[in-house]
Amino acid sequence: MSEEQDKQRNTRKKENNRLLTKAAIIGVVAGLLGGGIAYGGLSAANLNSNASSSTASSSSSNTGETGSVTTSSSGTTKVNKSRTTSGTMTSAYKKVKNSVISVLNYKYTSSSSSSSDIYSIFGYGDSDSSDSSSSKKSLTLYSEGSGVIYTTANGKGYIVTNNHVISGAAKVKVMLDSGKTIAANVVGKDSTSDLAVLSIDSKYVTQTASFGDSSSLQSAQTVIAIGSPEGYEYASTVTQGIISSPSRTITYNSNQMTVIQTDAAINSGNSGGPLVNSDGQVIGINSMKLASSSSGDSVEGMGFAIPSNEVVTIVNQLVKNGKITRPQLGIKVAAIDELNSYYKKQLGISTSLKKGLYVAGVTSGSAAASAGIKKGDVITAADGKTVNDVATLHSILYSHSVGDKVKITVNRNGKTMTFTVTLQASN
Repeated sequence: MSEEQDKQRNTRKKENNRLLTKAAIIGVVAGLLGGGIAYGGLSAANLNSNASSSTASSSSSNTGETGSVTTSSSGTTKVNKSRTTSGTMTSAYKKVKNSVISVLNYKYTSSSSSSSDIYSIFGYGDSDSSDSSSSKKSLTLYSEGSGVIYTTANGKGYIVTNNHVISGAAKVKVMLDSGKTIAANVVGKDSTSDLAVLSIDSKYVTQTASFGDSSSLQSAQTVIAIGSPEGYEYASTVTQGIISSPSRTITYNSNQMTVIQTDAAINSGNSGGPLVNSDGQVIGINSMKLASSSSGDSVEGMGFAIPSNEVVTIVNQLVKNGKITRPQLGIKVAAIDELNSYYKKQLGISTSLKKGLYVAGVTSGSAAASAGIKKGDVITAADGKTVNDVATLHSILYSHSVGDKVKITVNRNGKTMTFTVTLQASN
């Protein structure tokens, strides 16, 4: 063979090797888009690789800038059993998995039966006698949700879930991670925050979750949601996403709430389950999702969770008192940036005011009335913090206790005035 032919043969071999490497890379990339495509691409690459190395008697690996090419004898490919969890949330999941449970809401349903119908089946019906019917009540599984065991004390394991998960329940049960179903007691619930606390015998608790600091959350931070979407058949389902917004104001049951927005999949049954950070800490309780817009368009990736810092405050009060007693001012307000120019003019709101809360009414004898706040005032600050919406005012007030004094700054007819308000208990 001439020297020129040797050069051509070597060139063709190099070209074939480049094509094989390229095919393998394409197969890996396709795996990110669709498993079927990836499997076909990688199989083709392996077959070609095996065909070109049928005479090899041992395996070797050559590492390049784009990865590695493994050569082995035909039919001897093996599974690489080296383990890695790099880039996954597996360790975070393991720290909470046994603390996540399914919450089962049972309600009574009535069923009626007639004794004459039973006898008539056997031909003993008496047409002259009146039907004797009876009504029976039985417990029926009405709805399901999720929850998380967060502590044990005094022989009890305490579970936080959503109030709407147990709403109207005649009996509440929980299904543990082991699959065992046991009765649970309702310790306390609060519709405003949509939170509730349940208790079970601590002997069933094998793991408790810890709470992280929700005030330190950042957008694009990786999180996982754990729960029982569509029921306990899918218990311990894990979905991963990011923090879309660490603080989003939404309206729930006519109340404005500040919540965590995430694109981690949250479906029916996930309510009450934990939103977990990469350290395995609960930074929110999954509560709801936005499935469609006001125009009816389908919406994806918009789930909401109650921040852990608020959760801790609420559950501690529910365990101690069984209910939440919130301080209040005794006023009705409206955010002025949500009012159109016509209403602003009718209400006499200065055009120079762009933000604040218009006081639409003051309850007689309330904390606000006693301090001197009047209808028509525009609240601009509380505790020295700017107030632009109801959620902000609620957040400031709820950080205080009944009987605390709070300074409320208002704009009255263009003048800034500050009042000291002694907070009263809500009804």
